[in-house]
Amino acid sequence: MTTIPTAKTSQPDTPRNSWIPFSALAIQIVTGVASQTMVFVALSEMAGDFGVTLRTISWVVIVQGLTISAVMMPMGRLGDIIGRRKVYLIGLVVFGIGMASTALSTVFAILIISRVISAIGNSMVQSVATAMTVSVFPENQRGKALGMQATLVAAGIATGPVAAGLLLQFFSWQSIFWMIMIPTGISLVLGYTLLSEQLVSRNVPNKRPAFDWTGAVVSALVITIGVVLINNPFGIGVLSPLMIGGATSVIALLAIFIWWELKSDSPMLQLRLFKSRQLSLSVAVRYFGFLGQTAPTLLMPIYLIGVRELEEAAAGGILFLTSIGMGSAAQISGRLGDRFGEMRFQVTGFAVLTVVALSYSTFTAETPIGIVMVGLAVNGFGLGSWAVSNNSVVVGSAPREFMGVVGALTNLTRNVGSVTGQAVATTVVAGVMASRGFDIPLDEVTGNDGAISAFMTDWRYAYLIVAGFAISSMILAFFAGSVPKAEESDQAVSTPAK
Repeated sequence: MTTIPTAKTSQPDTPRNSWIPFSALAIQIVTGVASQTMVFVALSEMAGDFGVTLRTISWVVIVQGLTISAVMMPMGRLGDIIGRRKVYLIGLVVFGIGMASTALSTVFAILIISRVISAIGNSMVQSVATAMTVSVFPENQRGKALGMQATLVAAGIATGPVAAGLLLQFFSWQSIFWMIMIPTGISLVLGYTLLSEQLVSRNVPNKRPAFDWTGAVVSALVITIGVVLINNPFGIGVLSPLMIGGATSVIALLAIFIWWELKSDSPMLQLRLFKSRQLSLSVAVRYFGFLGQTAPTLLMPIYLIGVRELEEAAAGGILFLTSIGMGSAAQISGRLGDRFGEMRFQVTGFAVLTVVALSYSTFTAETPIGIVMVGLAVNGFGLGSWAVSNNSVVVGSAPREFMGVVGALTNLTRNVGSVTGQAVATTVVAGVMASRGFDIPLDEVTGNDGAISAFMTDWRYAYLIVAGFAISSMILAFFAGSVPKAEESDQAVSTPAK
C-alpha cells in the first residue's frame, strides 16, 4: 500500500514583510484573470477579422477553458516535485509567448494554437499561485493571504472587460494581447528577483519523486471529455450515441485513473488524502457552491439587457457591484477566519446566498433596479465569504508537501463547478422556454412579451434550484468544520485525518 510521504519539518522563516514577495504574485493574479475576461469583449471584432461566425470564434474561449482545466492538476503536482517558483516563472514565459503569438495570428488555426499555448502558461501560473501565496505568509495568516488573493481575482474579473473596451475604442483587438504582456513582463522580473524556491516550496521533499505521466494524461482526458460533454458546444442530443459513448468513456477513464493513482508509488493526486473527512467535504462544498453561483453570472446580464433593456455599459456597471461585494467579503472573512475559524463564515456566506436566491426568484420585469443592485452587491458579499473560507479549509486540511496539487485542485473544482452550473442554468431556462414555444436565442428576448414572461417564470425555477444548492453547501460546510489553528495542528499536519 502506498504511504503518504512526509517532508522534513525544518522550514525557512517567513519574510519580515510578506507583502513584498506577494507583490510578485499579485500583479499576475489580476493579469491572468483579466486576460480571460477581456477576450469576451473582443470576440465580435475577431470574428469579423478572421471571417468566421460568432459560434466558430467562441472556440477561442472554449479551448482556453479546456486547456486550463486539463493542465491545472498536473502542473500543480509538477510544482510540488521540481519547485513552484520554476513552474511559475516558466509559466509566465509560456503565457507571454502565447499572448504575442495570438496578437500576430493571421490564420484562424494559428489563433487557436496560440490560445492553447497561452492557456498552458496561464494554467502553470494558476496551478501554483495558491500554494505560493500561502507559503509567503505565516501559517496563522492563511485566511488573510487567500482573502487578498480572492480580492485580486475579483479585481481581474471586473477590470478585464473595462480595460478591453477602452482599448477597442481606439485600437484593434490585437492591442489587448500586446497590453497583457506588459504586466506579465513585470511579474516575471519581480518573481525572479523577489521569490526564492526555498520560500515558496516549503516542505517539498529533498528526494524528488517521479512525475506521474500516466495519471496526468488520463486525468486530462477525463476533464477534457467531461467538460466538453457538460458544455456541449456542438449541440449534440443528450441520448445520441456520441453523448452516451462520451459519458461511458469518462466513467471508464475515471476508473482507470483511480486504479492507477492508488497503485502508483508517486501518484499525481494522492487519493488517500480524501480519507480526511474535512478535505472531502470541503471539496464537495466548493463544487456545489460554484455550481450554484453560475446562474447569477449567466442569467443576470440577460435580465438586465434583454428584459430591462439597459445599455451594455450600464449593465456592466451594475454587474460590477458583485465584484465589489466579493472583494470586501474576501478581506473580512479571510482575516477573521484566521482568528475565529472558517466554518462560521462559510455557513454565513451560504445563508446569505440562499436569501438572495430566494429574493431573486420573486423578481419581475418591473422590479426596481435599486433592489437588483443591492441584490448583486449582497450576492457578491456572500460569494466572497464562503469561497475564501472554503479555500482556506481545503488548503489547510492537506499535508504541506501536496500544497501545489491541492491548490490546483481548488481552482479545477471551481472551473468544473462553474461549467456544470452553466449547463444546468441554460437547460432549465432555455429548455423550458423552448417547450413553451419560445425556441429563440436568449439574446432575442428583448421586446417579446411572451418570451419575457416565459423567461421570468423559468428564471424563478432556476433560482429556486440555486437556493437548493446553497442550502446543501451550507450543510456540508457545517459538518466540514474549521481547520485547527496552526499551533494545534503542527503535530498532525503531515497525515490526513482518519
